[in-house]
Amino acid sequence: MVGTMDEARIIEYFKNKSILITGSTGFLGKILVEKILRVQPDVRKIYLPVRAVDTATAKQRMQTEVIGKELFGLLKEQHGKGFQSFIDEKVVPLAADMMHQNLGLEESTLQELAKDLNIIVNGAATTNFYERYDVALDVNVMGVKYLCQLAKKCANLEVFLHVSTAYVCGERSGVVQERALREGETLREGTYLDIETELRLVGEQRQQLEDAGDAKAERKAMKDLGLARARHFGWPNTYVFTKAMGEMMLQEQLVAGAGRRHGIPVVIARPSIITSVHRDPLPGWIEGTRTIDAIIIGYAKQSLSCFLADLDLIMDVVPGDLVVNAMMAAMVAHSRGSSSEMAVYHVTSSMRHPAAYAVLYRTGWRYFLENPRVGKDGVAVRTRPVYFFRTIASFRAFMAVAYALPLQLLRLLSLLCFGLLFARRYADLSRKYSFVMQLVDLYGPFALFKACFDDLNMEKLRLSMATPPSVFNLDPKNIDWDDYFYRIHIPGVMKYVLNK
Repeated sequence: MVGTMDEARIIEYFKNKSILITGSTGFLGKILVEKILRVQPDVRKIYLPVRAVDTATAKQRMQTEVIGKELFGLLKEQHGKGFQSFIDEKVVPLAADMMHQNLGLEESTLQELAKDLNIIVNGAATTNFYERYDVALDVNVMGVKYLCQLAKKCANLEVFLHVSTAYVCGERSGVVQERALREGETLREGTYLDIETELRLVGEQRQQLEDAGDAKAERKAMKDLGLARARHFGWPNTYVFTKAMGEMMLQEQLVAGAGRRHGIPVVIARPSIITSVHRDPLPGWIEGTRTIDAIIIGYAKQSLSCFLADLDLIMDVVPGDLVVNAMMAAMVAHSRGSSSEMAVYHVTSSMRHPAAYAVLYRTGWRYFLENPRVGKDGVAVRTRPVYFFRTIASFRAFMAVAYALPLQLLRLLSLLCFGLLFARRYADLSRKYSFVMQLVDLYGPFALFKACFDDLNMEKLRLSMATPPSVFNLDPKNIDWDDYFYRIHIPGVMKYVLNK
């Protein structure tokens, strides 16, 4: 139950707490680790499981992939020469693997965690839309199960927070409610999703493919299987499909049936498209690319003449620091619950403060007009407008006329002229054409997403704050989207993604 809160209560809550955070090498995980260490230096321990063969390798990964990032610059300034000793005292890297029982940890480490942990945050995931089905199941589903098994051993656990995605809803229109997925629930009428059946299926298929001895064929078959199973049940890709299963696994393990007796409060945070840091500690900081950043990158490289998007549709985006603020506030609100409960939070903007794709286009146009790219010859590159296709059908028709037909002509020339040059050119263009069409197939449903996300639970959390927050902004209404994209996000993509 959400009671009255203020920033002091949130900060105080994390004092002397021991926290396990998976996915700390990811974009959101780094922001969370940094925020806790910065606002509450008296946190007891932060355990970071990372995939590594031993503790030394785990520590090296933590230093280079987490603590060593520019994001931690403000924290370094605060501690000065004592920064590294502070990190050594507070942060514990663990050589682990989410795809193995007990996370691949030694028994002595498990016993220590079981006695010590107060909070578990599961941010580990594979976010590849076209991931191998076996890998996606291992990380996004079985990883949740193994972490829940650890949670049930923890005598002093106060809350378990799981990071999912708002897009577990699949392709919908209208308003998507903040509710937990039911066991076996699918998005296609007449079907029932049984996780154990899916695990058996992928195991059998993988064994057959391994016996055949063709690693390349195995990889493709596993990827295609994931996509086929996702679409059979109504989800557009393997990522959101397995994240939905992860939520069901979480409910089965900690909330429903026998899981209820453990009395662990469970929070699911469902962010939409996570973008660069808005305020602190480093405005514009980002890692990796989001679907919306394809427009920015295309502009920057002047390789984008057309794009699949309806500029009137809402691009549901939320800066990474706002997501982390919501996660921390939700943990405080639901800790020490008297019984098992599952609270779902849509950390989104489409309902409360929507921004259309037109915002991204006009701010991108303005930014590159005022900050033109310079070509290899030292001459400024002229910014050209981009044509947008509002439907997948219109985009496919354009691609057929502009590329598919010329490709067939090129193929015919290579056959008639027996030309090796034509054959190579055809093979190269054909590969690129297939790649673009696959991207449209995978990302099209998100580029043309027509639903908006109800955020009533998030609104209750915002209203619970006794005073307007300054350290923990939870409200996308505090963001001027035009200013954010023009002054913060686009420069951030240029600096941290494209290194310009």
